[in-house]
Order: sequence, then C-alpha cells, then structure tokens
Amino acid sequence: MVLLRRVIGDALRARRQGQHRTLREVSTAANVSLGYLSEIERGQKEASSELLAAICDALGARLSELLSEVSNTLALAENMEGVLVPIDDKASGDVSVSVRQESPLKATLHATRKPKRDIVYAA
Repeated sequence: MVLLRRVIGDALRARRQGQHRTLREVSTAANVSLGYLSEIERGQKEASSELLAAICDALGARLSELLSEVSNTLALAENMEGVLVPIDDKASGDVSVSVRQESPLKATLHATRKPKRDIVYAA
C-alpha cells in the first residue's frame, strides 16, 4: 500500500527542489506556514485541494499536472508485483512497507520512522 499523501509530498518536493527554491520561498508564495509545508512534503499531513492548488500555483504548476504525476506513480506501484511488501508487526501495532532495491519507487519511498500506529516505509 502506498500512501497518497506521501506520493503527493514527494512530487511537491521534487518540483520545489527542481526549481532550486527553499521551503520558505514556496511557503510564503502559497501563504502556508513553513512547518506545515514541510509536513506535507514529508507525507505527514494531508493537504486540502485548496491548499494543494495554492502550493502548485506557488510552484508555477497546474494542480492537474501534479495529480497526473501522482496518479502515474500510484499506477506504477499497483502494477509492479512484489515491489511493495507489507510487514506487519502485531506486537507494536506498526505496519511497514518494504521496497525492493531495484524498484523505481525507491526514489519515491524514502526510509522513515513513524510513531506507533502509523505506516513506516523501509527502503
């Protein structure tokens, strides 16, 4: 399972970094707090459609372009058998997803650690 908020965050971060812009520049242009934009990029918060549109506007991108990119990434993940391997740790209540080394999703799903009861990506 791939989290939509994580893929959206990765796509936004890639666009921002591709423009060599800081979080501060984009957060100011989108009228969103720097911390909240950071959480969106890291996939920790889900942005409303209005906020996504404002961030896309600040990046000079169309919301439809971002959503198309995200859709393509999700379709790739769904169609690649054995790429995402769920690991359930019943003792702690954590759910992990492991991504194989050779997968193109490796660039999208970075290793992170989340608090209990959240999804952990292990690459």
